[in-house]
Amino acid sequence: MAKLFSPLTVGSLTLKNRIIIAPMCMYSADNGVIQPWHWQHYGNLAQSAAGMLIVEASAVAPEGRISYADVGLWNDQCQHALQQLVRDIRRDSDMPLLVQLGHAGRKASCHKPWDGGQQLPETDERSWQTIAPSAVPFTEGQRLPLAMTDAQIDDCINQFVAAAKRAHAAGMNGVELHAAHGYLLHQFLSPLSNQRNDDFGGSLSNRMRLPLAVFDAVRAALPRHFVVGVRISATDWVDGGWDLPQSIAFARELDHRGCDYIHVSSGGLSDQQQIAIGAGYQVPFAAAITAQVKMPVIAVGLITDAQQAEKILLQDQADAIALARGILYDPRWPWHAAAALGAEVQAAPQYLRCQPHGLKSLLHK
Repeated sequence: MAKLFSPLTVGSLTLKNRIIIAPMCMYSADNGVIQPWHWQHYGNLAQSAAGMLIVEASAVAPEGRISYADVGLWNDQCQHALQQLVRDIRRDSDMPLLVQLGHAGRKASCHKPWDGGQQLPETDERSWQTIAPSAVPFTEGQRLPLAMTDAQIDDCINQFVAAAKRAHAAGMNGVELHAAHGYLLHQFLSPLSNQRNDDFGGSLSNRMRLPLAVFDAVRAALPRHFVVGVRISATDWVDGGWDLPQSIAFARELDHRGCDYIHVSSGGLSDQQQIAIGAGYQVPFAAAITAQVKMPVIAVGLITDAQQAEKILLQDQADAIALARGILYDPRWPWHAAAALGAEVQAAPQYLRCQPHGLKSLLHK
């Protein structure tokens, strides 16, 4: 059997295969509440036969949204809409569902990507004041974020816990805490954005303090069967920034605390980043972390074909692979990968007649 299509244990879950649908923002919510777009988008992905689907970054507070059109999970209205989506998906798919929880910090209050993605001007009624570890903007010329007070740090921890509880109440199987791509928890980790001189800045242990406190609080507040994973950027791709050795130290702390998995990405913290992009360019980071932890490691980033994904797993560079843009382009990627590797996946009976003549990769659910 192809390793890509072998089962994988992630916390309390047993995934049917090792293909993960990574969280991807749709910028299509209304005041944090998911809309009809999300029904057809996630309903489609839930029929892909991937092993697990992670719903897009959902802000734990209104000011934590990347844009005014981000999904949120900070009130009853957000929760109830998500709960209905989960119920509708589960009528026709048993795919495990997680949701990524995030706070954008200084990268908040922005336009949608297709409208340029820049931070909204202060005069725009849709904008708001951003917060961060330190009053250092993401890029020159932006409105300065406010350095967070101790009370705001405590509020942040409580907001993550409250959102995780809402995810659990909505029927999700777990949450992924977003500590990557230059958002708030990553901002605390990196010395480029964290210039504090208190218990939350300076040394590596101090810079890890808030992300670890968020993890500990979420883990303690939810039942043990509820999966809690973490997404990280393994490097800032900037000299003097967050890097792989620090990521390994962070991953080992999470592993010790009972983290169910770690999802390894990179970049997003600085506009000075110099990324060497190529096929599987982030896989070496996942491989280095895999060698240091017991929890499953998910690799992501320009993993585009079945043979490439299989090789990553066979070489023990990761325990699973995640697809983002690739599965938006080809929502049936797991079907095609199964056919390419001589494996089989379960498909809805309504789709069985679409299988090309001579192929036997699709099975009745």
